[in-house]
Amino acid sequence: MMQMVDMSSPEFLAELEKTKKFTDKVNAQFGWVYNPNHDVNEGVLMGLARHKILYGKRFCPCFMVLEDENGKHKSADDRICPCKPAIEQEVPEEGKCHCGIFCTPEYASSHDM
Repeated sequence: MMQMVDMSSPEFLAELEKTKKFTDKVNAQFGWVYNPNHDVNEGVLMGLARHKILYGKRFCPCFMVLEDENGKHKSADDRICPCKPAIEQEVPEEGKCHCGIFCTPEYASSHDM
C-alpha cells in the first residue's frame, strides 16, 4: 500500500530544504551541476524528500522501494542517492544520472532549456 505524505506540511517542506542542501553538496563534491530542466529537478527533489520521510533514506525516486522479510526497506536496485551506478557509470558515460537531476556541466550546457 502506498503511503501518503502531505507535501504542504511543515515536515515535508523542511525535509525538501534539507534535500536541496544535500544535492547541492553532491554536485559540489563530484563537480556536477543540476539538470537544466527545472521540472526534472523539482520532481526528483520531491521524491528524495518523500523517501527520506517515509523510509529514513534518500532512495532514488525512479526506483521501487521494497520491504524485505525483516521489514527493512531497500530500493529495487539498491539505489540510495547519489547511487553507485550514477557515480561510476551513468554520469561519466551518459552525462546524467538515471533520475536526471545530476549532470556533467557539458551535458547541461548542451541541453540548456
